[in-house]
Amino acid sequence: MDTVPLPTLKLLLIGDSAVGKSSLLLRFAEDTFEPYLSPTIAGQERFRTLTPSYYRGAQGIILVYDVTRRETFLGLESWLQELEIYTKKNVVKMLVGNKIDETNREVERREGLLFAQKHSMLFIEASAKMKAGVQSAFEEVVMRILQTPELWNIRREGVKLTESRSFKEAAACNSYCSVA
Repeated sequence: MDTVPLPTLKLLLIGDSAVGKSSLLLRFAEDTFEPYLSPTIAGQERFRTLTPSYYRGAQGIILVYDVTRRETFLGLESWLQELEIYTKKNVVKMLVGNKIDETNREVERREGLLFAQKHSMLFIEASAKMKAGVQSAFEEVVMRILQTPELWNIRREGVKLTESRSFKEAAACNSYCSVA
């Protein structure tokens, strides 16, 4: 039986430090939750110079904020500016309001929804801790990418080289050609 190769997709999780990006990924990929994860470098301001190579080739962006920390919601504008600079216009974007299991909410669901609509993004609220919305977020981004063939249906034929007439003529000179 022939198997159809699955496309490899590049999804990025971006957002301020400690919003739960790693926790969302762990919950999705391994169905685990670690309450005391060490901070990773991606969301830290001092590592923002890594962005051009980090964003290159991304087909989907999951932009995360913490519903219990308004400053992470307000920081979304600067993340969107980077997306404008470093990603393709048709990249699939989803806004995820994380940590909805916490009681000290500072960003209401409606605020997140309006922000997502304003910037043409998908939107969901989630809790990596309680498993709420995590699977749906990743699945929806992947489905939207697969519905946008120009994001993943890239021919990998390589570069076709042809021998030009001037190259043939130069080769006939045996490395000692007159300059005309």
